[in-house]
Amino acid sequence: MTRRRPGRGERGSVTPLIVGFAVVLALGIALVTDATAAYLQRSGLSTLADGAALSGADAGATGRSTYTQGVPTDDLPVDAAAARAGVEAYLRRVRAAQEYPGLRWTVRVDPATSSVHVQLSAPLDLPLEIPGAVTETTVTAQGEASSLVGE
Repeated sequence: MTRRRPGRGERGSVTPLIVGFAVVLALGIALVTDATAAYLQRSGLSTLADGAALSGADAGATGRSTYTQGVPTDDLPVDAAAARAGVEAYLRRVRAAQEYPGLRWTVRVDPATSSVHVQLSAPLDLPLEIPGAVTETTVTAQGEASSLVGE
């Protein structure tokens, strides 16, 4: 009768297992950190886009047509050039380009609804790099405001 020594069949090392779990944990932390950075930038851009749209709608509604044609009973007509200038002035005033380097914006005025649509986009430098993942990304946000006459 042969006696087996205890533990002889359980040879090996837990080191590869620990290293594997550490790599998975590090990738998870990097993913959550990058996703949080993108969410925070989108939130900031969204607030900025809303402010720019409000400023553009206000500037466009108080344009020349309001003085020459009077204040209408329904929607205020929005002057597209004045709205664009209002958006650009707002973005300069709040120093948006310093906060978000590489900031780009588009302004669209819809005369049918007297609304100003602003789309902002800025590149995002990800805080942590995940091997094999995208290293350059752009975050985009939109804002919209209308000029309505109160009742």
